[in-house]
Amino acid sequence: MSLSNTAITTNTTLVIFCKRPKLNQGKQRLVNDSSAESALCIAKALLECALEDARNWLGPVVLACSEHTDLAWAKSLNINAKILAQLPANQNGNLGVRLNYVDKTLRALGHKELIFIGTDAPMLTTAHYQASIKALQSSKIALSHADDGGVVIMANSVPWPALERLPWSTDTLSFGLLKVCTEHLLSVTYIQPGYDIDFITDLRRLVADLKSDNRPARQALIQTINDLSLFTKVPTYA
Repeated sequence: MSLSNTAITTNTTLVIFCKRPKLNQGKQRLVNDSSAESALCIAKALLECALEDARNWLGPVVLACSEHTDLAWAKSLNINAKILAQLPANQNGNLGVRLNYVDKTLRALGHKELIFIGTDAPMLTTAHYQASIKALQSSKIALSHADDGGVVIMANSVPWPALERLPWSTDTLSFGLLKVCTEHLLSVTYIQPGYDIDFITDLRRLVADLKSDNRPARQALIQTINDLSLFTKVPTYA
């Protein structure tokens, strides 16, 4: 069994922020170089990669849905996870507001160490998660910097400071998150960096990076990319 396919046994909670894949919702920057239908196929395959990690997580798992109307859908995904919404019904807020709300909700339920991920970074491996868990032994916050200036992992052993005013969806998010944490005297450790999937060029890089990854959902994602012919030539791996 390869490292990337190893189950993780831990008391740390894996929290997956997700949107239900729908046509013309999610991964819309991919549409510029493909189609809405192709973007939907990719979004579904990316979600399966995150769910694969959840099923290999031998500890608490939380699936946080962007919409209350998708709670029933989330419960149908067949993962052993607590399902909740990112905000109370009929309330709105940016990602920072949602992270603060979910963080507060889970801590009230007794969760202490949390690892937050999205569904658009299938390059994440067991090594990233283990590094996050280890970092929380000596730091209050662990982050994995993304190539576009964001983050692909946010882990914390204490409540997040107020995150609403951070520059979400910009190339200064990682720096802004570090700044607000240090301003609140929270120690921060950066683990190995990563990247998320926004553009066709990200998919090209991903196919190369996953060539030796034997996790079924990752291989299915590669097959989906091949089937969609999103760029001139996608290597096919046995």
